[in-house]
Amino acid sequence: MSSEGSARPNVVALGGGHGLATTLSAVRRYAGTLTAIVSVADDGGSSGKLRDSWVGPAPGDIRRCLLSLADTGQVWARALDHRFGTGELAGHSLGNLVLVALAETMGGVVPAAKEVGRLLGVEASVLPATETRVELKAELASGEVVAGQTSVSHAPSPVRRVWLEPGGPPAPAEALEAIAAADQVVIGPGSLFTSILAACAVPGILAALDARSAGRVYVCNLRPQESETAGFDADAHLGALAAHGVIVDAVACDPATVVGMPSVRGLTVLANPRLVSRAMAKPNGHSHDPALLAAALRDCLGAG
Repeated sequence: MSSEGSARPNVVALGGGHGLATTLSAVRRYAGTLTAIVSVADDGGSSGKLRDSWVGPAPGDIRRCLLSLADTGQVWARALDHRFGTGELAGHSLGNLVLVALAETMGGVVPAAKEVGRLLGVEASVLPATETRVELKAELASGEVVAGQTSVSHAPSPVRRVWLEPGGPPAPAEALEAIAAADQVVIGPGSLFTSILAACAVPGILAALDARSAGRVYVCNLRPQESETAGFDADAHLGALAAHGVIVDAVACDPATVVGMPSVRGLTVLANPRLVSRAMAKPNGHSHDPALLAAALRDCLGAG
């Protein structure tokens, strides 16, 4: 961890999808060292097509995070974000294909992501939650079990719990070391079950979080997500974290949103974390403003 009084903390951001990209845009404003740990259970779009021919983890969220940290004006950033529209490659992102090719030639997704980061001039580290191919599964309130991130995100009844198969996928050593060394670990915002808890479902990641005694921050979503968390308030979000063994030291919430603020009961289920109440939403109320989120996360430093 950084020394006491350091102005530039060592921060880990954990999750996936657009939520993690937003967090990275916020954290890079104040962090000295930044590591993203990314869910790799995606089975939609280009990542879903690659699952038919590649045995590794889904590359889509890794690509998205790398691009969110890059200068979008540079040629390589635009090229790696390119999505083919016709022919056999229709629907594929060039960045996903490059990550897969590098993973096969360099011996894994970790060195592949590092090489793409070097190409893009990204100073942060982007790591998969696991380097093995995994499938997200969920048990619904109805008792039904559904398989695949896309199916879970559109489940016909509320999600009760999620897990990964095959069970016990290993986490990269670099990810575990980053969590242990960080001054702050930011969890969320983002899809609760299919991004955040999909990353935390890797046993090593969960154990590394549990081994910490401070600095774990959950950024609560601004609104429920259709199907996946329909009807969820802040307490329901915190309850889902607790049910999956994710304990945090601080919760950052925007009081002016549909999700609202946690109650005392909601906070107690996570062992009474510190509550940071700040305006964090863009004017449309649908997503976090990176500058406002950065201010709230600075307030959370040292929580616990």
